[in-house]
Amino acid sequence: MPVGRTLAPHGPYARPAVRAAGPDGTALVLVAHGSRDPRHSATLRGLADGVRSLAGLRTRIAFLEFDRPGVADALGAAVAAGADRVVVVPLLLSRAYHATTDLPAALAGDWGVPVHTTDVLGGSPLLVTALERRLLEAGSGPSGRDSSGVVVAATGSRDAGARASVAAVARALRRAGRRDVLPAYVTGPGRRPGDAVRELRARGVRRVAVAPYVLAPGLLPDRIAAEAAEAGADVLAAPLGAAPELVRLVVERGAGAVAG
Repeated sequence: MPVGRTLAPHGPYARPAVRAAGPDGTALVLVAHGSRDPRHSATLRGLADGVRSLAGLRTRIAFLEFDRPGVADALGAAVAAGADRVVVVPLLLSRAYHATTDLPAALAGDWGVPVHTTDVLGGSPLLVTALERRLLEAGSGPSGRDSSGVVVAATGSRDAGARASVAAVARALRRAGRRDVLPAYVTGPGRRPGDAVRELRARGVRRVAVAPYVLAPGLLPDRIAAEAAEAGADVLAAPLGAAPELVRLVVERGAGAVAG
């Protein structure tokens, strides 16, 4: 089934397969990388609001760096507010350095209550559906799939597994019916977003869209946008933000931990 056929959940958010109706003392802490750009924080706080509404659990946002509250402050506040268990959901798209090193270091210590960390968000088909939603909103809809190409533009990483996860998203979009899809990275190894736009043009793709594979605005997403504009991309989609599919994915990650 093409991904584009699944973009309209019932109500403001699609219901997760597992309802996150855990004990009253369970708190969710959503941990993002962080940015000095206030748009980043505002976007992720909106995501947290959507998760709180859908999950029915006390939900807090925390940042690994550049913003407040930090992870320790958010966990401490959750415990002080009466949480007897904390479920941490990393708002990260791959299991790179931030997931394997920074987050475990931030969570180290005795918090006085059990603290469970879920898997990162990457690898879920809901992320592909969210990208399709953003592309559709930006004007790259189903009618031109057979003549349009997409650049899935990520911030980049030296971790090969992280880059492979972006390439997997690109393949999923291609299977959904796009003529051609290329992964690109604004930092680290791999082709740059502007180069990917030009490569698609050279392949004969008439209309090229750039889909930022990022959660929220910030310095690196701005660089993706600048490269897309300089290379002459026809469409630039918005970051994933509080897309209903992303809200559902975060809730499902938390729900699995609560149910377990």
